[in-house]
Amino acid sequence: MADHGEVEYATATGNDYEEHEGTYESFLLFASIGVVSLTTIMLGLAIGGVLEVWWAAGLLILLSIITAFYGLATHSHTPGIVVMVLGLFALAAFGLGH
Repeated sequence: MADHGEVEYATATGNDYEEHEGTYESFLLFASIGVVSLTTIMLGLAIGGVLEVWWAAGLLILLSIITAFYGLATHSHTPGIVVMVLGLFALAAFGLGH
């Protein structure tokens, strides 16, 4: 590498630890809502593709997308989890009736 000149290290002024924590919390929220939403979409695809109940699959996927945006806007996991549990019940109900 270059053997000439003096090495300079940049130093940040101030402490933005609270901003780092806020970014991390936002990342965790986005990731967890994404996992719940994608799990619900996969349940919908299972209901539609395997059990051939496409109207329920479409409704579940639509609800999953709506609750994902709502959860991101309100910083809440509850609506997505409720829809995912409804999807599990729907999978069980349509699976037992099939």
